[in-house]
Amino acid sequence: MIQFHFEDIPPKATLEKANAREWLAKCISKKGFELGDLNYVFASDEYILNMNKEYLEHDYYTDVITFDYTEEGVISGDIFISYDRVKDNAKQLNVTLKKELSRVMAHGMLHLMGYKDKTPAEQEEMSAQEDYC
Repeated sequence: MIQFHFEDIPPKATLEKANAREWLAKCISKKGFELGDLNYVFASDEYILNMNKEYLEHDYYTDVITFDYTEEGVISGDIFISYDRVKDNAKQLNVTLKKELSRVMAHGMLHLMGYKDKTPAEQEEMSAQEDYC
């Protein structure tokens, strides 16, 4: 089951929940995984920064933080997304907010499938998989 939550920001109209559930579930299936419990939590920069400090000991803003609970090919986790970062990224990349939001949502989910993004090669593969989804 895919659920959407909003922490310290109001629900956003740019998130089409039914469509998002459908394409995320489709990507999970196409990649050979099963859908478990997947929670997307949208919040402000400050909320995500505090999480980044508390849980990852990183003192910087980020667009997505993923907590992985996947077991035996069943995709489960909590994906925290900074709506502020997504808006800024969309402007900087000159793409629509919807497109950038979709990319970041896919990015978090791909981490649950084992994709990494630390090296240039991993970043290239992650980007290809984001496009695939």
